[in-house]
Amino acid sequence: MSHSPAVRRRAIPVAGLLAIVTALTGVAGCGRPKDEDNPPAVAPSAEFGGTDLAWIEITIAMDEQVQPLLALVPEQSRDAKTQALAVKVQAFTGTELAQLRALHDEAGLPAQNPHEGMPMPGLVSADTVKKASTLRGAAFDELVREQISAHLKQGRNLAESEEKAGTDQRTRALASDVIHTRTEALSS
Repeated sequence: MSHSPAVRRRAIPVAGLLAIVTALTGVAGCGRPKDEDNPPAVAPSAEFGGTDLAWIEITIAMDEQVQPLLALVPEQSRDAKTQALAVKVQAFTGTELAQLRALHDEAGLPAQNPHEGMPMPGLVSADTVKKASTLRGAAFDELVREQISAHLKQGRNLAESEEKAGTDQRTRALASDVIHTRTEALSS
């Protein structure tokens, strides 16, 4: 069966999200074994499906890991557009993190996020932040814009998957907001 390029682009995030769901259910796990001895402190709500749980965790990791990069911008950027974009992304990711953490706690997810530091598109690594901290001016701005763009695109792709396959209405509504903020930021 032949798929158009648009269909193929959408299939990749869904497949990636399904792999994350598989990891959360213990079949495989982001390079880490499932910790059977440390179950969540609270039983997960029946409203949350595997896609919801995976999306909450991965989006928390993504939003947390972009913050140190954004924090460098005021001191090291010389570009007004980069500075404005960083302020915008920092504002909406901060708001999202509060909502995501509330959903995380309500779902009874473990404190240790299995996706933190996991290499994947859009997840800003500690090495990238370290490299960015050594740069100034145009080189810094270029790196930051590339990283923010990758973060926004992957965040939007994952949110689209959550919006389609999630079961918890509040989580799906947040995913819809994420799609909107990412799309708006990418167009600026």
